[in-house]
Amino acid sequence: MAQSIDIISIFPEMFDPVLRISITGRAISKGALVVRPHNLRDYTVDRHRSTDDSPYGGGSGMVMLLEPMVRAMKSLEASYGQARKIVLAPTGRPLNQKIVRELAQEERLILLCGRYEGMDERIHHYVDDEISIGDFVLTGGELPAMILIDALARLIPGVLHNEHSSVDESFESGLLEYPQYSRPAESDGLVVPPVLLSGNHELIRRWRRQLALVRTRERRPDLFGMVALSEEDRRLLAAWDAERRDTQQEATSP
Repeated sequence: MAQSIDIISIFPEMFDPVLRISITGRAISKGALVVRPHNLRDYTVDRHRSTDDSPYGGGSGMVMLLEPMVRAMKSLEASYGQARKIVLAPTGRPLNQKIVRELAQEERLILLCGRYEGMDERIHHYVDDEISIGDFVLTGGELPAMILIDALARLIPGVLHNEHSSVDESFESGLLEYPQYSRPAESDGLVVPPVLLSGNHELIRRWRRQLALVRTRERRPDLFGMVALSEEDRRLLAAWDAERRDTQQEATSP
């Protein structure tokens, strides 16, 4: 059964270019993913089609009104069935691959895209989750929604040309992905590591694991600290560190 995603936004037209191309477009064309952007203004009742107002208590900016959002969610669930309802906001739990896999198991999602200073806090009485794509502020929730949809599309069986691609990537094993190389084997004096040209699959596997470990340790110590290292992992890291020490000693020797 196809995963169904409804998006509530005041700028639904932003999604069309993204939904027509690449992996997301392929998932939709295959019928494996259904994405329906909806204009929040269609669920307003005043003649100005208002979706925001000034905050109680004063302050700068505008706040997204509660009632049009609630009206939209109820209408969509009446038309298409119950869904997991998610607000895209910087105050949500940080999106990671584990959450993407969790959401990929849902048959239906409704994504709410905020704007301005955010949504009326009472929206949390009606939704199931709140997700952030990072510790920074964007103009609205549309780009985070696109990112989430793209991540979900990659997990749909039959969408990727190589089914192993979604498994052998950064974060799937808790590590960053190992370095990748392609032709030519040498360019401007920069060469592909000889092990990758050796044809020895076991050596290549160990090299890739070693570089994934090292890269994660150096670039994302927060992730590395959560990885359960195997005995082989410890040996690979020890070998890397010993080689680096030897190289440094040679460089400093008179």
